[in-house]
Amino acid sequence: MAAGKTEVMTTTALRPAPSANLDSVSDSPPGLYPRLWQLVPRELGFLLLGVPTAVVGFAVTIPLFALGIGTLITFFIGLVSLIAALYVSRWFGTVELVRLEWAGRPAIVRPEWRPVRAAPGFLGWVKRMLGNGHYWLYLLHTTIVNFVVSLVTWVVALVWVVVGLGGISYWFWGRFPANDTDGWYLSRSIFWFFGIPSDGVDFEAWDSVCYFIAGIILLATLPFITHALTLVHQGIAAGMLGAFRSDALKHEVASLNESRGAAIAAEGHSLRRLERDIHDGPQQRLVRMQMDLSAADRQVEVDPGKARALIAEAMEQSRDALDELRALSRGFAPPILMDRGLVAALESAAMRSTVPARVVNQLPAGVELEQDVERNAYFVASEAMANAAKHADAAEVEVRVGVLAKGLDGNSLLEVVVTDNGRGGATELSGHGLAGLAERLRGLGGTLDIQSPQGGPTVVGARLPLTASVSSP
Repeated sequence: MAAGKTEVMTTTALRPAPSANLDSVSDSPPGLYPRLWQLVPRELGFLLLGVPTAVVGFAVTIPLFALGIGTLITFFIGLVSLIAALYVSRWFGTVELVRLEWAGRPAIVRPEWRPVRAAPGFLGWVKRMLGNGHYWLYLLHTTIVNFVVSLVTWVVALVWVVVGLGGISYWFWGRFPANDTDGWYLSRSIFWFFGIPSDGVDFEAWDSVCYFIAGIILLATLPFITHALTLVHQGIAAGMLGAFRSDALKHEVASLNESRGAAIAAEGHSLRRLERDIHDGPQQRLVRMQMDLSAADRQVEVDPGKARALIAEAMEQSRDALDELRALSRGFAPPILMDRGLVAALESAAMRSTVPARVVNQLPAGVELEQDVERNAYFVASEAMANAAKHADAAEVEVRVGVLAKGLDGNSLLEVVVTDNGRGGATELSGHGLAGLAERLRGLGGTLDIQSPQGGPTVVGARLPLTASVSSP
């Protein structure tokens, strides 16, 4: 077998040092009060549109629910109306979550509407609908809670804005309505309350001042009011419209069960493949060697020359069987992987590849990986390289290995990407190599991504979770 060329590249991310001349004040985020003012238009729009949305939801859901309960004895009509009410309330609850996101609030995790284990058929669907607590919470939110809360917050927000704007503009519009000199004045009440002499005081002018000050106070506190009212909606939505903690637990249990099943299937596939390879390779050669040795034993005294030839053939068969056994063991855990690590093992596999291959090492300096992770990463990469050499007619293969951060939680992932410039068209067929790789990774909690358009290139990316923290000396 001709050996291919290998090239090893190591890349290190460089982070520029911060300049001492940078103005940290100009880059600093705005304070709390300016940030709240930036949210006022969206929060105010959210609050003012709350009553129309809640009224429509109330007006549509209540008749459906009442009709469903009142005609439930007829079963069909009552059941259809009740389920329609649940679906409508689910839609309005989703609208509330979307409106909150539009108002600048963080997204609330949506519920799992389809349970992990759902019974099939019509009765299973009905049971899934009526037995899902999220539907009933959405119904309660649409028919009662959101209607009442939206009405209260709408009144508070509207009064706050109208009184504030009216107060600062009272000096203009207050002169137009006819006002009796013996009528009530806000400033007169204030003067009386604080015991200030009011003889000869122009209460109309003082009313303009008082209303202007009140309007300024209301408008200055408007960001706090709209933000607080929006937070009330956010808290209610998080408690009634968000996913339960038990939903995440059920999903995790289902994922673990699926991973365990995939791991068992992958292990069975690997054992069957090993059995087939041993049967078709070393076992056949050992049987042939046994037959040659038996024939040589019978020919020792009759024809020593023929016996020596048979022994030579048996020795050749033993060498071939040993080479095949080494190749099989190399596919699972080669000694170089245990002694020198993943990158060295991939370099060795690239040297043995029948097509030119290169390994790009993007692992952090001094990284230490667990042996199980290294072994499975090596198996995926070597299998992908073998597929590129056998089936893709590739002229070049690149293996890239590095560590990624998974989302905001910081959990590390080992990423191995094998790219070839072959003809493409690779798919996951049941019982074949790529499907076995996907099952193996799924059993470990990892993922396999295959991009292989017709004409190439083919990119096989594997990501394996690192159960331990990536450490360096």
